[in-house]
Amino acid sequence: MTETSKQNREPASKHRYMQWVVAIAVGLVLSFVVFERATDPEPTRQKAVEEAVVFEARMLLVSYVLPGRELQVVDPLAPDSKVGKSYIWPDGTGWEVSGYYRRDLKDPWHPYLMTLDASSGLVSLAVKDGNERLIGMSAQDPKFSAVP
Repeated sequence: MTETSKQNREPASKHRYMQWVVAIAVGLVLSFVVFERATDPEPTRQKAVEEAVVFEARMLLVSYVLPGRELQVVDPLAPDSKVGKSYIWPDGTGWEVSGYYRRDLKDPWHPYLMTLDASSGLVSLAVKDGNERLIGMSAQDPKFSAVP
């Protein structure tokens, strides 16, 4: 081999080593990030809090709309894209939960929006339902609103 061909190969081998070093460094950084994200307990705690809030919202909804009977509910824990979207989100010091409900298969789906305080106490409940009993209740209870 001539001297010039050896000189031309040296820079290529230096770049090959740098590629390996960069690849290993990127792999280590990515594996650290994935490990930290997988072992972070905060998302699990947040999900548990949200589930508890939705369960409380269900109980409050049933107690207002159809006490003592079964109510079909679409909410963040039981989504149904054919009916509509349902959400839970933090709102200042409490939560807002939205979804749909119906009394039986003949009843259309009725949307609702519920606002809860930090201790899952009812702040307000708004439903779109033409039921006469609910409309009468909304005139008496300032936390409850029913519109046809």
